[in-house]
Amino acid sequence: MTELFSAAVLLVLIMDPLGNLPIFMSVLKHIDPKRRRVIIIRELLIALVIMLLFLFTGEKMLAFLNLRAETVSISGGIILFLIAIKMIFPSPESTTSGLPAGEEPFLVPLAIPLLAGPSLLATLMLMSHQYPGDMGMLIIALSIAWGITAAILMMSGLFLRLLGSKGVNALERLMGLILIMIATQMFLDGIRAYLKL
Repeated sequence: MTELFSAAVLLVLIMDPLGNLPIFMSVLKHIDPKRRRVIIIRELLIALVIMLLFLFTGEKMLAFLNLRAETVSISGGIILFLIAIKMIFPSPESTTSGLPAGEEPFLVPLAIPLLAGPSLLATLMLMSHQYPGDMGMLIIALSIAWGITAAILMMSGLFLRLLGSKGVNALERLMGLILIMIATQMFLDGIRAYLKL
């Protein structure tokens, strides 16, 4: 139960729904509100399919690429650390979507890399390697994290009104601090496992 909870929390932190709120709103601001909901649901479902694919094939991918779990843990920790640094110290251009006004996003940038980014996919591969017999637990943890992310993004207007841009920024920085600690732990676990070999 503890592993399920910690896995779900880690996945929510990496998906960073609160941090992605302003970006989602920026990308979808020129689109009709009804159509916006359809796009958000579609992108969430695409991201979920990609996440499940990496969860189920993670072990095989590691074997095919001849990568050890320690390598994924160390590199995943580094990527998470860099993402957490960007969450705490965002650059001004990070909120721009790069899409022309009125153009509807598909797959990029909402599903990939905002929801199913490289750090999340690396984490899922690592989890599938660490808990090969607990695939059910991992699916539940991913479903919980995805459900929380989906709920936050579907109620994006409400969250932005309640928290305001400063509140969203403060929460994102707090999530970034937690993610830095998780990333450091991941990195140290990888180093420790490597030194034991």
